Amino acid sequence: MKYYLRNNTLFIRGLFRAASTGPLGGIGEVPTLLLCSVREISGLTDEQVIENRVYAEGLSRECFGLVTETTIENLCILQYDFISVFILERTTESGRASGTVHIIIYSGEGLSDAALLSAIITGTEAKSETLLKAGRGSSGSAGDMMIIASEGTVAHHGADPGTDVGKRIGECIRFGMSRASGETRPGNRPALYVFSRFGEGHFAEWTPEHCPYYPCHFEGQRCDYCYCPFYPCGDEELGQYVEGSNGRRVWNCSRCVLLHKPEIADYLRRNPEASLKEIKKLDKSPKTKL
Repeated sequence: MKYYLRNNTLFIRGLFRAASTGPLGGIGEVPTLLLCSVREISGLTDEQVIENRVYAEGLSRECFGLVTETTIENLCILQYDFISVFILERTTESGRASGTVHIIIYSGEGLSDAALLSAIITGTEAKSETLLKAGRGSSGSAGDMMIIASEGTVAHHGADPGTDVGKRIGECIRFGMSRASGETRPGNRPALYVFSRFGEGHFAEWTPEHCPYYPCHFEGQRCDYCYCPFYPCGDEELGQYVEGSNGRRVWNCSRCVLLHKPEIADYLRRNPEASLKEIKKLDKSPKTKL
């Protein structure tokens, strides 16, 4: 999975088995997931908006997408192990949350079709619980939509709240909902939270302006991609799998400096659809297997 923002749209690319409750939805195999922001009245249906965005990007029509009126920069992204969650809540003209929520959930470990559908229920329950506890007076909106996607060999056959998948989905949504209500982020960029197991475990927000570890690699490094959009790439020239504190195998690429090199970071910003293979060809430094 790789994601990037372009043309007021979140593009998520990969080889997905996915389920969607949105326009052009259903269950099937797709290479692209989208969250499209439409800030003006265009006269187009949501289906037409999605089709126009994939055509403009040079992608095939095989996709699942959602459409919102909220600016894409208000997106909240959460990473918890192999689960990534993208949340965008529609706001009013005054910037207040209206309760219409679009959520895309990605699993880096394969889910069966039953688990995909179960994940929709788990995600909806977590969203509704959060809204009610916040005193919003509603458990959701008729316009709420969700996409669940996974990649890889099926490793999970369920996603109810008691499973590894469901637990991570629930915690991401409950934490992220309170931070997806349209706040303007520094640099007009989405908020990114990564689950950390330091202490008792918590979500930590990453912002380049307040990073206490700079420079973690070398003076003059670029930190646009501190949380790598290719993670976990599985490329053994760049990292390796190790045993994590929770007993699971995790991808460790702490010594990789590829996307910290200014020329590489600049290229990826100009060409966000570039593959890792393409990026590596630009790197002229010696390759050392870790």
